[in-house]
Amino acid sequence: MSEIGGPIDDGGIGVREDPFALFDAWMGEAKKSEPNEPNAMALATADEHGRPNVRMVLLKEVNAKGFVFYTNYESAKGGELIVNPHAALCFHWKSLGKQVRARGSVTKVSEAESDAYFATRAKDSQIGAWASAQSRPMEGRFAFEKQVAKYAAKFALSKVPRPPYWGGFRVMPLEIEFWRNRPFRLHDRLVYRRDTPTSLWRTERLFP
Repeated sequence: MSEIGGPIDDGGIGVREDPFALFDAWMGEAKKSEPNEPNAMALATADEHGRPNVRMVLLKEVNAKGFVFYTNYESAKGGELIVNPHAALCFHWKSLGKQVRARGSVTKVSEAESDAYFATRAKDSQIGAWASAQSRPMEGRFAFEKQVAKYAAKFALSKVPRPPYWGGFRVMPLEIEFWRNRPFRLHDRLVYRRDTPTSLWRTERLFP
C-alpha cells in the first residue's frame, strides 16, 4: 500500500493524487463514447434487516464531497438510506472497458442544493415528482395519470415548487476502486481508501 504522492508502480491505471480527478477524466471519456446516460450507476442499499437492494439511478453531481443523486425520500431507497445511511455505487462503461466502484456513508444534501437542482428539471418531471408515491402500491395506471393531471392543473400557471419529500443524497466514499479491462482477464485494479471522509487517501493495486 502507498500513500498518495509516494512511490508506486504505475504500470497500469495512472495514479492521481485525487481519485475524483481520475473519476472526472474517466467520466469525460464515457460522455464521448457511451450512447446512453454515461452517468448511470447502480446504487446498492440495505434495509433494517441488512437485506441488500440495488437499482440504477443517475449521478447528478460529483466533487470532493462525494457523489450526488436525487430521489423521493419516501421511496424504498430513500427509506433504506435514512435507516441505514451507507451505500455502494458501481459505474460500468462497456464502450471503454472501464468500471468504478465506490462505497461509504450517506447524507442528505442541503435543501438549497435540492431546490437548485429541482428548478433545472423539466416541468413534466417536476409534476411527476408530486404525482408519484414512489415505491408504494398503485391501484392502476389510471390512478397515477389522474394524479399527474391533478398537479398539472394545480401548477399550470405557476412554477412548480420542490416537494418536501424529494431531494438529494450524497455518498461520501471511504473507498473508490478503478477497474480497466485488459486481454486474457489480466485486468488493472487500483483502489483508493481512507479512514474518514476527511482523511488522506491511500492507494493499493489489487490482483484481478
